[in-house]
Amino acid sequence: MDPEGSRIQDDPYIQVMMAGSTLRKVKSRSWKKNRYFRLLEDGLTIWYKSRWAGRGHSTFSVTDLEAVREGHQSEVLLSIAEEFPAELCFTLVFHGRQGNLDLVAESPDEAQAWIQGVRKLIHKTQTMDEKERLDQWVLDWFHKADKNKDGKMNFKEVKKLLKMMNVEMNEDHALHLFTMADKSESGSLEIEQFVFFYKMLTQRDEVWKVFQDYSEDGEKLMLEELESFLSVEQHEGEQSTQHAQELIECYEPSETAKKQGAMSLDGFQMYLCSQEGSIFKPEHQDLYQDMSQPLSHYFISSSHNTYLLEDQLRGQSSLEAYIQALKRGCRCVEVDCWDGYDEDPVVYHGHTLTSKILFKDVISTLKEYAFRASEFPVILSIENHCSVEQQKVMAQYLRQILGDMLQTTLLDGQVPQQLPSPQELKGKILLKAKKIGGLEEYLDETCTDEVSDEEEMANCDAEMASTEDSPEKKSKAKSKMSRELSDLVVYCKSVHFGGFEHARSHAKCYEISSFSESKAKKLAKEAGTDFVQYNTRQLSRTYPSGLRTDSSNYNPQDMWSMGCQIVALNFQTAGLEMDLNDGLFRQNGCCGYVIKPDFMRDGNTQFSPDKPEEREGYKPLRLSIQVISGQQLPKVNQKEGSIVDPLVRVEIHGVPQDQAKDETSHINNNGFNPVWNETLDFTIHTPELALVRFVVEDYDKASRNDFIGQYTLPFTCIQPGYRHIHLLSKDGTAIPPSSLFVNISISELT
Repeated sequence: MDPEGSRIQDDPYIQVMMAGSTLRKVKSRSWKKNRYFRLLEDGLTIWYKSRWAGRGHSTFSVTDLEAVREGHQSEVLLSIAEEFPAELCFTLVFHGRQGNLDLVAESPDEAQAWIQGVRKLIHKTQTMDEKERLDQWVLDWFHKADKNKDGKMNFKEVKKLLKMMNVEMNEDHALHLFTMADKSESGSLEIEQFVFFYKMLTQRDEVWKVFQDYSEDGEKLMLEELESFLSVEQHEGEQSTQHAQELIECYEPSETAKKQGAMSLDGFQMYLCSQEGSIFKPEHQDLYQDMSQPLSHYFISSSHNTYLLEDQLRGQSSLEAYIQALKRGCRCVEVDCWDGYDEDPVVYHGHTLTSKILFKDVISTLKEYAFRASEFPVILSIENHCSVEQQKVMAQYLRQILGDMLQTTLLDGQVPQQLPSPQELKGKILLKAKKIGGLEEYLDETCTDEVSDEEEMANCDAEMASTEDSPEKKSKAKSKMSRELSDLVVYCKSVHFGGFEHARSHAKCYEISSFSESKAKKLAKEAGTDFVQYNTRQLSRTYPSGLRTDSSNYNPQDMWSMGCQIVALNFQTAGLEMDLNDGLFRQNGCCGYVIKPDFMRDGNTQFSPDKPEEREGYKPLRLSIQVISGQQLPKVNQKEGSIVDPLVRVEIHGVPQDQAKDETSHINNNGFNPVWNETLDFTIHTPELALVRFVVEDYDKASRNDFIGQYTLPFTCIQPGYRHIHLLSKDGTAIPPSSLFVNISISELT
């Protein structure tokens, strides 16, 4: 281990974890079982098994963990709160969609040791630099392959290791590398020799060739040679001298080279694999957009049926689903409210077998997590099926729990001509629901407590009256509205959509309509430009068809191309659609708001996604991607002998004319360092709306290819030049050090 590693192992909390503890794993009120947990010697792997089980055990890595929650901070632990006090309980929270682990220790001291110890280890993994990360990665492989745990590896173990690492290597070549590394000629490699073996194994000819093009002596890049590379290949222009110096300072491991102001091949490879060498423009990672425009000028990361962790027929309703969506930067969450027992409203997917959670618990969760990932406003979209009595209870909870967070008044006391901006609404929660009357009567207290059926129908949310929805929703549309709840709605009054003509002459900027995916697509086909214009002034929410009982998603790109802001997706369902959502919102500090292109913010715009060439300022671009190689791709099939046959597909998602995909050929039996050297070309008509998705698959001629990894980003965030693409899992979480190495050029069409 590095010095930091040995220091952390001296920590008393870490020592308790390494000695091991019996902790109670809790899945429900009735499922509570003792498991023996301990931290392994690598300081990164947590191993556990039942004390009595035979050989079965499980492990997970600290890098899989996102946080530790102390006390009763999950529904499961809350349900057993009377049996186990808070100081014994904690929850390990995993990245992505993996379920959390609820645990109960035998004493408060033991609980603290695990809580503080795991937090330290998470912090350590998050603060490692590239070199430490690589060292740790090599060390992990050594421990995995050293089957007899003697701290050495013989050739048989090395052959097994190569299979584990996803590489099918000619035995003579493997033996040649092994012999070169075995300097002591003992027939086995110790850790230092293994590092040398690993270095030879991972030596990348394709990076060496690029290095050779710019290095005069073939050994190092002098400052001006590195500068030349940055300006010619990486398109960095003016600031390349200073940048070249910074890169040497940051990534060059050799002090000798640093003193000469030069970069070795090792340093060059480190730079190319770093965040700065990644495909994503570093300046677009942070909050870089103007946040002072009306809400209707932004795409807003939005969730549908937020309370569900699985499908909408039998899935579990859970507060955890809200936490996960909010942590991913979601800024519009949905709450389906129904009458509960004892006048306490509940949240679930009505008329199905999904479990129920209390409305007040959802609001408490919202209060705690709303602004952890982003400080910009959260829209709380209420689908209201409650009686007037229980709506009053909802209003009470909203006021009591959220307090000042809930925006219940007009910002300047004036009826707005346009919506306020994300900047003005920082830290605020907006209620999206039906409202009695409009903001014009806001100060007029003459309204009665309840509205007539006719008025109510006119105010009806599109979801309630949609022809696709169920009869119970339509009958519900005639229900009464509570004045208390209505008064909490300010900038997001749900109304039925009455057509673009009606909207132009009568609609108010604070009125919002919802469209099912099929209704939105129909309107897009019939009146694309009208839809884009409408969305410059008002918010639109789109949601998946009621027929998607498996909680699958529609392609959000179709809706964004119309300027729809609140494109609600099932965040609980991984796949292409969520990749696109994550890709769009990866920019601008992951704050959940992305400004629309200028031609979608102008109220008189003539833009139509179907005719991109007709807009003012139309300038198509050519995107050329040379897919060079892949690095350490994960195994898809964990069977001992199986190795992937990878191919790379590049997909463009944008206006209809831009939808395209192309792929490389597949490479047999090599997921470790496949080299393709194939170029894929695309023409992009509306670059401002295009997303580019890189997908790696395991080719299978007999059945569907297996997914290996992907990465999606907005076209406008791409850095040209030699770049690495750091792949993500199906869940959207990192799978280091898996990557693709590409060379990208973007040019105007001549």
